[in-house]
Amino acid sequence: MSYLMNILIVDDDEAIRDSCTQLLTKIGAKVETAPDSSSGLRKIRQKVFDIVILDLKMPGIGGMKLLTKIKDINPETLVIVITGYATVDSAVEAMKKGAYDFLPKPFTPEELRIIIKRAMEKRKLLLDNLHLKKELETSLGSDNLIGSSKEMKKVKKLINKVGPTGSTVLITGESGTGKELVARAIHKNSQRSQMPFVTVDCSTLVENLFESELFGHVKGSFTGATVTKHGRLELANHGTVFFDEISNIGMEVQAKLLRAIQEREIIKVGSSQAVKIDIRIIAATNKDLRQAVNENTFREDLFYRLSVVPLFLPPLRERKDDIPVLVEYFIDKYNIKRNKSIQGVTEETMRALMDYQWPGNVRELENVIERAVVLTENKFIGPSDLSYYGLGIKEETYQDQSLDELEKKHINQTLKKYNGHKKKTAEVLGIDRKTLRLKIRKYGLE
Repeated sequence: MSYLMNILIVDDDEAIRDSCTQLLTKIGAKVETAPDSSSGLRKIRQKVFDIVILDLKMPGIGGMKLLTKIKDINPETLVIVITGYATVDSAVEAMKKGAYDFLPKPFTPEELRIIIKRAMEKRKLLLDNLHLKKELETSLGSDNLIGSSKEMKKVKKLINKVGPTGSTVLITGESGTGKELVARAIHKNSQRSQMPFVTVDCSTLVENLFESELFGHVKGSFTGATVTKHGRLELANHGTVFFDEISNIGMEVQAKLLRAIQEREIIKVGSSQAVKIDIRIIAATNKDLRQAVNENTFREDLFYRLSVVPLFLPPLRERKDDIPVLVEYFIDKYNIKRNKSIQGVTEETMRALMDYQWPGNVRELENVIERAVVLTENKFIGPSDLSYYGLGIKEETYQDQSLDELEKKHINQTLKKYNGHKKKTAEVLGIDRKTLRLKIRKYGLE
């Protein structure tokens, strides 16, 4: 899917509007026009335009005043000012108010084409930087899906099947199983693969700012709103939005999200104007959303909207065949990142890793291997190298222990290492605090 630049032409001269429309359509733009500033302003409030071509001299609201309003509403929109009454002063004033470029009338088609193509390149760069910034703020990693077990083969088959369809997908599975990686793989296999992939981590966003993060806000809509801000849904336009841990969204925001999904439009905080969006939605959760619906903590209508295609990602303990290839992958990864040359793990270590229950799943396994790669002084990681993490078990002792005993020991050692600090312990184990609390109660470690 290629992204067509949205361009608005605001000019009271019909001939200018028609000629510019023909030229811009030929170079691959989606063009809308407005005969005056008032109608142009209405369009700008309803839709995000990449570029606005603006005549300075028009009846009613002047072009210079409209330029200021455009930059207030959408600061990233590039405005190219055109006028038949060009002066140095007007050009300087327009540039000070945020105009991208200034083109005096009459101009040739080639002059306009050059400026527009340059503006398109700048706009694409601005969008790429915005998407990259948001991705870096929320991304948990972009490694490929690793695993060849029958369970992972089923997951990969479903990803390849659902990717091109554009359907909404609900990914379920325990923390640390790689739900975001699956979402990225679905996006990569879709027709939107060249468009943004924007993550919304519902477990970390502050509740009273969630709506602003999701839908954006207009300047002055609340204390601290010094500029108009694009929300995550608007940044993902033409691409994919991934809602991680969707169950953490409050009921009020759920209602607004449902409306956005149904109507394919959003309303910024502090605004009454709807903005059209074209996005694919993928959601993930480690909780039972059906149970949340029964408990009236999650809207039933939103649940059905999200779970068009359900995809379950099995925990690592149910796909042990993937552990050897994951271990090899993580060793190679951290050899490069940490400038090491570890050749692998010993047979004893692999048996310990295969027998362990992995409550933190793949994320926990990655933490274990990274620490071992960094700290070992041997060419092969041995059982003793895992003791840095709390997994170090001598061969003669671990063989006589059950998986529950190993897990209990591991959690207990990690709790002691961090003086009972549950948040830090959960982070190190690669599980959430709720899961840790359940494990602590299960094993009587309180």
